[in-house]
Parts: sequence; structure tokens; C-alpha cells
Amino acid sequence: MGEVLNNKTLEKDINSFWDSDILPTLIKYIKIPNVSPSFDADWKSNGHMDKVLKLATSWTKRNLPEGASLDVKESKNRTPLILIDVPGTKNGNVLMYGHLDKQPEMEGWNKDLGPWKPVIKGNKLYGRGGADDGYALFASLCSIKSLQKQNVNLPRILIMVEFSEESGSPDLPHYINKCKNKIGKPDLVICLDSGAGDYKRFWTTTSLRGLIGLKMRVDVIKEGVHSGGASGYVPSSFRIARQLLSRIENEKTGEIVLEELKIKIPDFRLKETKEYVKVVKNNLKTEFPFVTGAEPSTNNDLEGVLRRTWRPALSTVGASGLPKPDNAGNVLRPFTELQLSIRIPPMVDHEKAKTAVEKALKNSPPYNAKVEIKFDEPASGWSAPKTASWLQEAMNEGSKAFFNKPSCSIGEGGTIPFMAMLGKQFPKAQFVITGVLGPSSNAHGPNEFLHVPYAKKLTACVSLILNNFRS
Repeated sequence: MGEVLNNKTLEKDINSFWDSDILPTLIKYIKIPNVSPSFDADWKSNGHMDKVLKLATSWTKRNLPEGASLDVKESKNRTPLILIDVPGTKNGNVLMYGHLDKQPEMEGWNKDLGPWKPVIKGNKLYGRGGADDGYALFASLCSIKSLQKQNVNLPRILIMVEFSEESGSPDLPHYINKCKNKIGKPDLVICLDSGAGDYKRFWTTTSLRGLIGLKMRVDVIKEGVHSGGASGYVPSSFRIARQLLSRIENEKTGEIVLEELKIKIPDFRLKETKEYVKVVKNNLKTEFPFVTGAEPSTNNDLEGVLRRTWRPALSTVGASGLPKPDNAGNVLRPFTELQLSIRIPPMVDHEKAKTAVEKALKNSPPYNAKVEIKFDEPASGWSAPKTASWLQEAMNEGSKAFFNKPSCSIGEGGTIPFMAMLGKQFPKAQFVITGVLGPSSNAHGPNEFLHVPYAKKLTACVSLILNNFRS
């Protein structure tokens, strides 16, 4: 396939570079609360993004691959974009992707941990953003530099790193259009922002769900009133909100009732999911921190995986208008506001889904209550094209070389807006969507960690894919 590599030397070089150059930088990165713009309205004045940009570019300048150039794109009122262009010595165009913005802190971190407190325990680096997705830029450069040390011929490689992915990538279309000549037409896209079924093999993601996020506010009265005199006559804003949610979701089963949010799962994806279940069967329930006695929504393993990868789902992820229980008086509250997260299957158009959701929540509200809806940036899901034989062989070869097991693929329930954009724009491109978010890594939640040995081996697998690249 590609040029003959010394895999032991490759792995040794990668491990050494991770230990000496990447881990110390990730520790610095975790300390910076660079929350994505959707969660920090004052992100520009707070200066955290500028600190991360400086950290990333300074490190990149010291570690540029041979012949590579660094370019930072900035536009008014937009987050920046980092582009690293590595000229090729053989035909082909590869685009590598990552992001450097983070999710907010989230409550529930262990006492010895914290979102902005990097801690190494055993083989794990804890802290917000190390795994999602701080490592991607550094691992991408490491994979290229390790190959250059063995003097292999590589295609042209463009590394693109954005700063608004956790907000739905609202600035990315602007930059993609602005830099379309530089981007060209990728033959291969490598994204290091996804998950892994376990830490025992190289994993790739073949589908992603889309996302519709929104705030729904229900107002009934202008101010709080005594619940003894008003309740029963003045309808509860919470009850009305609950009724509205039932227009989207069957509250007993969790099934989405809006047909516009559903899709028939392709047979080949069902087959793929069955294979995944065989590989990780024993890890399915233990992947999530259930309280003692709690059960998942289904005990059917196949259906359980499909529910978090190919079926739509509604989650209430935030609320306001509700005092803490200790401070709650006997008062009928004037309003209830909920932050909703609706995951939609791959191949469902997010605009059609958004329209259906808005209609369901706003038309003819109970008791003619005032209902306000404010949508976040929506994102479509994505389903990968058929994998080329050379690429499948390269992924398997890498996984066997560094994990002693063949590679495996699976759909993910999360969203990477960039993939839907590129999939639509470059339908002939091949995709390697991978990442370090394996069991219990808990991206977006408390105690997020990067599994360091897995990250090192994944970097080596990416190097092998680049070495075996065919245009």
C-alpha cells in the first residue's frame, strides 16, 4: 500500500512527542476557560479565546512540519480560524479538522478534580476540553512530523482548527467560503473529534446525529402570586410547558412523535450496529454512570444503541424561573423557561425539523399562554459515504499494528456540524471520523478525561492512514 514504515520507530517517536510536547501544552490549555461563544456572550472581552489562540499558534510555530505554513484567519465579530498548510510530495489533498472551544463547566466534578484544573491520574488527563477537542491540533501535527522523520511521501495536508464548534460552528461557513481556494477539493477528511466504543482498537464514526437546540419560555401571569389563592384557577406555567413537550415526545416511552424528525434506518447501518453490539456488548450499560437500581430506557442492546445514534431524542438540559427548593415559597411562578436539546437522525434536514418543532410548540398553546421560542444554531446530521477499500485496509492495518485488533465502526449520537457541511460540499471525499471519547470519558459533563495511551495509539493509526493514502 503506502511506503514501508518502521512501526516501532513510529510509535516510539509519537509517544516521546506526546510526553515532551503535547501533554505539557494540554495541561496549559485545560487551565484556560475558553467556553464556546454560545455559553459566553462576552467571550471577546474576556480574552480566554485569545489566550488559547496564542498558546496554539506559539506551539505550532515551534513544531511546524517541514515546509509547512501557519495562517490565522480573523473576521469582525467572529471567532478565529487556524490553518496549517503542509505541502505534499505526492498527489492528493487531505483536510484535517479539530476545534479549541469548550463546553461550560458543568456541576458534579469530583472534589480533587475541576474543569480548569488539569490532573493526571493513572493514564488519564482530567479537565475540560483535553479530549473534546484540545488534543486534535497537536496530535495532527505529531502524526505528520513522525512520518516526515521517516522521509515518506505525503499528500498535501491542510489542518483546520475552529473556535465555535460547541456553538454549532456558526462562523465556519463564512471561513470555508472565504478560504475555498485554499481548501480546494479534499480527497480525504480526517476529523479527530469523535468517540470510541472502547480503548482496545481504532474506532471510526460513520454517522452523526444533528441537533436542534432552543429555549422555550411559557408565561401565564405578570408576577408571582400566592399559590393558595391562585393555584387551580391560574394554570401552572410548568404544567403548560410539560403539555407542550408532549407534542414532541411521548413522556412515557421517550419516543419522538413528530414524523418530520424520524427516518428509516438504512439496512447497512443496522448491520453495522449489530457488529458494534457484538464487540462492546458488556460495556453498553456500564458506559454511563447509572445510580444504583436505575435502568436504561430499553434492555435490548441493539435498540439501545440505535436510540442514541439513529433515533431522535428530546432532552431538557436547563431551566430557569425555578427557585432552589430551599428557597421556594408557596408562590405560583409567573413563567417557566426550558433549554431543550433535540437530537435528530442523520439525513434529516434540520430546517424542516426546526419548522416542525416550532409549529408544535407555538400553535394554539394551552390556555392561550404566551410561548416564546428562541433557537440556537441548528445542525444537520451526517452519514459517511461507502469507505474505499484502500482506506478500510489502512484503518485495519493501523489498528492491528498498534492495538493488535481490527478496527471497528459505529454511528455516534453527537453532532459535528462541520461534517454535514463538508459531506454536502464534497460528496466524493472519503472520511475518517475518529476520536478519543471512549467509555466514561464524559465530554461535556463532569470529570471529562483524555485517555493518554489511547490518544497516542490513535495518533499512530492516523499516521499510517496518511502514509497509505491514495487519491
